[in-house]
Amino acid sequence: MSTVTLIILLVALAAMAGLVIAPSVRQGRKGELPVRSLPSEAREQYAARWAGLQERFVDSPGWALREADRLLGALAVDRGYPAESEEKRMDALSVRHPGEIDGYRRLHAMAARTHEGETATERMREALVAARPLFEQLVRAQPHDERPLPPPVPRQRDLRRGRVPRQRLGPAADH
Repeated sequence: MSTVTLIILLVALAAMAGLVIAPSVRQGRKGELPVRSLPSEAREQYAARWAGLQERFVDSPGWALREADRLLGALAVDRGYPAESEEKRMDALSVRHPGEIDGYRRLHAMAARTHEGETATERMREALVAARPLFEQLVRAQPHDERPLPPPVPRQRDLRRGRVPRQRLGPAADH
């Protein structure tokens, strides 16, 4: 066996080992990913914006696709996924949402292509539909969303005047 063949074989084995090891390393990070609370008002606003862009798709599919990409990215950041780059955000999303991430990747790629004007409307529609499950996962109420808000910290100005600050009531405060 020649040296070149041996090197190629070792590189191929290392690549295959990376494919086997990488998912387990990423799965190990799942618990490390912070997921932030999203108030019910914010969830409702996101849902309304998504519904609105779906309605506008008929008249302006390219705009709707780009807006869906931006909206899904903003929602992910609000939920605590990395804001510094699309790549890091998608990598983190793929850990918690492995079944839905391909739809987001497809939407993102298709949204970039709409600027070039070479995308068929049916493909844009399919990309939008493919991204909807991830959107629904992120916008859905999570157990930590319903925790009551912490009591407000009195401001120095309020303490000097002897006033008690108003309480902000969260969704669980009425129990």
